[in-house]
Amino acid sequence: MLAGNVEHGDSLGNRGSLGAGDVQWMTAGSGILHQEMPQGDANGRMHGFQLWANLPASLKMTRPRYQDVAAKDIPEVVDDDGTRARVICGEFWGKKGPIEGVAADPRYVDISVPPGQLKHLKVETSRHAFAYVFAGSGTFRDASEPRGVLTERVDGVDEVRRDETGNRSLVLFDRGDEIVVQAGGEGIRFLLVSGKPLEEPVAWYGPIVMNTEAQLRQAVAELRAGTFIKER
Repeated sequence: MLAGNVEHGDSLGNRGSLGAGDVQWMTAGSGILHQEMPQGDANGRMHGFQLWANLPASLKMTRPRYQDVAAKDIPEVVDDDGTRARVICGEFWGKKGPIEGVAADPRYVDISVPPGQLKHLKVETSRHAFAYVFAGSGTFRDASEPRGVLTERVDGVDEVRRDETGNRSLVLFDRGDEIVVQAGGEGIRFLLVSGKPLEEPVAWYGPIVMNTEAQLRQAVAELRAGTFIKER
């Protein structure tokens, strides 16, 4: 969460509230029903991210769980050039994020690079990586062209923005041992996410992600029959 507040609850009886800077990592596993009620801050702003990470087939039916982490418990590192990194998951610059026990062993870091700064960031060659830019602008070396994302305008009409590598752009990286970013005149802030590829088939419908169409049909049937939830 960057701004605003979210009240949440689930079928395991967990309840809580997320505010600016807080993180929740939920593992759906064998199945969980989760609800959220967002509320803007004093200025009406509501800003945050949801990232879905697939579970390997061997862990699809694992027990559901979730981890709530307060902003104060997320380590932040400041480099000599002023670059800041909040380490949410994985290890980065000698710090380890508070989120643990995730199958894909992801690295999830919130990075801010000052205006005009050129920055080299190490990435393991065995991982797939992407950056999601949400403030400022800049350029990335050896990366895909920026991919616009579906956004909703004030008038309620959805549009896909495909412009410079700036706010609301997704950048995919080829395999290599580092990412190079050149910050623009306003600096750049982005999520740097990487993880081990599962290399398994995916069958997806709505909030349900399985490995085969047969598994997916079974899960949907259980959801409609009221037998989807295995843990309470």
